[in-house]
Amino acid sequence: MAPPNPVALLDLATSLATKAGAAVMDVRAEAVRTADTKSSPTDPVTEGDRLAESIVVDGILVERPDDGIIGEEGTDRPGTSGVRWFIDPIDGTTNYLYGLPAYGVSIGAEVDGVMTSAVVLNPATGELFAATIGGGARCNGRSIAVSGGQRLDEALIATGFGYRPERRRHQAAVLAELLPRIRDIRRMGSAALDLCAVAAGRVDAYYERGLNSWDYAAGWLIATEAGAVCGNLRGGPPDEHFLVAATPGLHGPVTDALVGLDADGPEG
Repeated sequence: MAPPNPVALLDLATSLATKAGAAVMDVRAEAVRTADTKSSPTDPVTEGDRLAESIVVDGILVERPDDGIIGEEGTDRPGTSGVRWFIDPIDGTTNYLYGLPAYGVSIGAEVDGVMTSAVVLNPATGELFAATIGGGARCNGRSIAVSGGQRLDEALIATGFGYRPERRRHQAAVLAELLPRIRDIRRMGSAALDLCAVAAGRVDAYYERGLNSWDYAAGWLIATEAGAVCGNLRGGPPDEHFLVAATPGLHGPVTDALVGLDADGPEG
């Protein structure tokens, strides 16, 4: 049986992201409410998160009932087709809750363990980032590429913070040491959109500790297809412990700096 066409998977992801994005904007216009919290009291889940995930999951199962699905809001379905979907219905929920226009519907599809198709839609701005393996990355249909950043002292770097106090304390200490060595830092509040910002050349690098697979699955492919180098701090691919995405010229210096600062070390 032939493997699924990455473009066909991308088309499905794009359609479902668009539907979910419209739904979360409608909920936001009606006055969004917090439905629950997750890892800590500062880690919210809204009605929009749950609605968006249900739209995406239901849409996948209608078209591809044998696929596996992993979703942030609890969907965990093994599947039998060799295709697995990673869904973050609203990446950047705190921004969404407060009305800050930086949150994304993130959908990635892997085939036999290899990510092949990815979409990240920012419903607040209408920007839709997309990629297929070997097919490059695009924003609203136009090709995008990473910046030409080479020097650490000229690098604009994005990052994010965990929700647990002890993790934030360690991350703040790392950032305090890194900041004097670079141009500046940006903290935008959505891992998926941060990776897309690397892809579009809006920042030179991005790093974060403690992401989940659904946070970075789609953005990782988009950044890689735009020319970024992505990995953890120990020579492997990005994982749920650490992720660094940067231009080819900056990935080594950024990684070395973070290793030197024990960015993935004990949190106290």
